[in-house]
Amino acid sequence: MTVSRVSVLGATGSIGVSTLDVIARYPEQYSVYALSGHSRMTVLAEQCLAHRPAYAVVADAAQAAALQQKLREHGLATEVVYGEQALNDVAAAPDVDVVMAAIVGAAGLRPTLAAVQAGKRVLLANKEALVMSGALFMQAVRDSGAQLLPIDSEHNAIFQCMPANYAQGLARVGVRRILLTASGGPFREFSIEQLAGVTPAQACAHPNWSMGQKISVDSASMMNKGLELIEACWLFDARPDQIEVVVHPQSVVHSLVDYVDGSVLAQLGNPDMRTPIAHALAWPRRIDSGVSALDLLTIAQLDFQAPDDLRFPCLRLARQAAASGGTTCATLNAANEVAVAAFLSGRMGFTDIPVMIEHALNAMPGEAVQDLDHILLADRSAREHAERWLAARD
Repeated sequence: MTVSRVSVLGATGSIGVSTLDVIARYPEQYSVYALSGHSRMTVLAEQCLAHRPAYAVVADAAQAAALQQKLREHGLATEVVYGEQALNDVAAAPDVDVVMAAIVGAAGLRPTLAAVQAGKRVLLANKEALVMSGALFMQAVRDSGAQLLPIDSEHNAIFQCMPANYAQGLARVGVRRILLTASGGPFREFSIEQLAGVTPAQACAHPNWSMGQKISVDSASMMNKGLELIEACWLFDARPDQIEVVVHPQSVVHSLVDYVDGSVLAQLGNPDMRTPIAHALAWPRRIDSGVSALDLLTIAQLDFQAPDDLRFPCLRLARQAAASGGTTCATLNAANEVAVAAFLSGRMGFTDIPVMIEHALNAMPGEAVQDLDHILLADRSAREHAERWLAARD
């Protein structure tokens, strides 16, 4: 059996850690070509010692020198490189077969696009890359012949429930709508008054999933579901009105596809990211992910309800951005990243997050996307606007 060589971008985050857990179960099928990390250098060093990649990528020269020395002391030949170009290089390298794109936020756009343009099998966990540059990104997939496989549990579930020829168009293959499930996050039953007082620690304590801080806050605000709605539009060539968000607190039904004949197909499983990672890594084969079997008798009950746009306006803002298209989604994503960082650092409250985002969207009308530089300009302009808005409040 041929060994697939994998670059894991964002190796020290929760998705990266889960990816390496799956890879380690199949040393005869997968080897690690490169690992990247941004700040958790101790974790990255341990991963390098365990998986012995050809390259490790870090943010700057100081990190690179320190990590290189540590690895040399252990007799490891891994070469440590740094910066955005190094990320692009390990994503597009000729020796690489598979790229796990798990860098959080806009920082993941260029290396993920580099992997796509190089025709790799791209396991997409960085939803922001597709949110920011959907049309450009999907055109690059078509032009290069890259395989794009979704890692978000919801999009992976949709992919599993779609017919093989879904790219012909949802109507032509009999799909009526996509049901995108959401856990509702830790504040699903909070009142608006309670939401105003929540802390970063509360927002990062997701009831079902183990995730990083940024995505945990996004889940708590339901912006994560809004970004996933935009991502689903691009992945499955769907209009925003063809995607319905359904709150499902147990996080067992990961999403559903509704067909015109009345059939509704769902993918179920325990809330563990190793399931979609193993599915995409081995597709179209199936491999053991290490996730325990789902016990429906223990779960006993599955609940579903409509999301509340009044308490969670981020979902409404994302749907509006999806309908507007162009650079609007890049503006939405950039303003959200600034807002989440400000909330985590204590500069503003939880309920200020959608206020900042809406202000940016109103101030910066969307434009038709011209190229990647145009998208990055919209991203930068939105961040600057959000920072000015924040400074005016301080």
